[in-house]
Amino acid sequence: MSEDIKFSTAGFRAVTADGLTAQTVQRLAYGISEHILEHPFYGFEGTGYKKHCQEQGKKPKKPLVFVGFDTRFPSKELAYVAANALVQNGITVRVAELPLPTPVAEWAVLNECAVGAVVITGSEAEYFVNGVKWISYYGGIANNEIVEDIERRIPPSNAQILKASSTDFGSLNAAVVLTNDLRKGYLARLEKIINTKALKKSKLKIAVDPLFGTAKNYFRDFLEKHGITVEGLHENDDILCGGLVPNAGPVSLTELKKLVVNKKMHLGIACNPDCDKFGIIDAEGNWVSPNEIAPMLLDHLVRNKKLKGRVCRSVITSNLLDQVAKANGLMLRETPVGFKYITELMTTGQYIMGMEESGGLAIANHIPDKDGLLACLLVVDMLATEGKTLKQIRKDFYRKYKQLFDQKVSIPKTETEINRIMERLDIRPPLSLCKTSVWRIDSTDGFKFLLKGGSWLAIRPSSTERLIRMYAEAQDEKLPAALIKEGKKIIDSIV
Repeated sequence: MSEDIKFSTAGFRAVTADGLTAQTVQRLAYGISEHILEHPFYGFEGTGYKKHCQEQGKKPKKPLVFVGFDTRFPSKELAYVAANALVQNGITVRVAELPLPTPVAEWAVLNECAVGAVVITGSEAEYFVNGVKWISYYGGIANNEIVEDIERRIPPSNAQILKASSTDFGSLNAAVVLTNDLRKGYLARLEKIINTKALKKSKLKIAVDPLFGTAKNYFRDFLEKHGITVEGLHENDDILCGGLVPNAGPVSLTELKKLVVNKKMHLGIACNPDCDKFGIIDAEGNWVSPNEIAPMLLDHLVRNKKLKGRVCRSVITSNLLDQVAKANGLMLRETPVGFKYITELMTTGQYIMGMEESGGLAIANHIPDKDGLLACLLVVDMLATEGKTLKQIRKDFYRKYKQLFDQKVSIPKTETEINRIMERLDIRPPLSLCKTSVWRIDSTDGFKFLLKGGSWLAIRPSSTERLIRMYAEAQDEKLPAALIKEGKKIIDSIV
């Protein structure tokens, strides 16, 4: 069992050439290979995978794994290392020729009834960070059981099975198959979800920002094919990500805001480099939070696409989604932070939407994991179907629902400080915040202090960095900042 390779909420991630090397990827691939060949439920001979294939009417003779990579350095070369290691363990491997968005890899796994996919991606991290995601047969990120199984199978760095260094770095084993048809099939799938007739009639002008990532091969082609005028930026290759932290948040989308305003576009859409999260800019150049976009999309899906079912969201996601669900008679379920918990619910087929506040969105009748490409195109779909601007749709939306305001901050702390903070909050939680009594404490993930009247403050440790994250929401526009300020005082008093 390896002690130095541990998965976070969305795979393994580390600094390139430090925690993440060719040998690290090789070791991970060996651990994944053993998982595929031996796990009694999620493996190729496992009961879960076999049942899944039977439901799809397929009987694969050999385990098939897709391998993809994002646009950063050296994702493609590391993907080849993973592919070679998988092949050496008797697994059929198809490697994408073009940079591959994670949701497209997930769609391919479902479409081909593959046992899984490896994607080399740093997602929204800085350019010098990279990582490995394992997608299981159900078309979503690995759950806790899968992660624990893979981690215990990863060979140590001095294992005899490993080469001193990956001598095949940058080249592929002859048994590996290159494939370029994943993009075409995925875009055809989107055409069944998006109202393309409305797009062609809309005369919309959309600005796109792939943030130097994998969306560059998807946004423009799909939109222009269906009559949308497109202006783009950051569609070129840049392993430094233009000096940006490519997270599709307001800071990274400053240039997209300018493009939307200067070119008088109706909307700006963006994805992080592996397209699992999204960002939206309205016609006036304002970044619109996912906490607003997702509830508006849920309203759109229910009214215009007649979807019915349940809704789920992470514990620190806006209660605005709850309002829409309740108004439409939809049951809502809350999950811990980490989209893998939402994915588990989406795989049941009972949920029409799963959402997290950081820009992850899953929709029924698609993959059960977050898809930033689809989320962006659904916003375009909403504008085209309604024949209105996002500002007008937002105005109509708040005639039906109470507007909520939120704020989020991240505070660097040492591991010792983080542990001390969480222990103290568990033993001596605050009984009031901003002169309002704490009505209930939710400890699903960290601590969420719910106040009388519906406002709340959440304090939790980051699962990927040494940070304490604080979130607040309220109907009063000024209250979230006040709650965050009081939360900081509480933390400071502990450490």
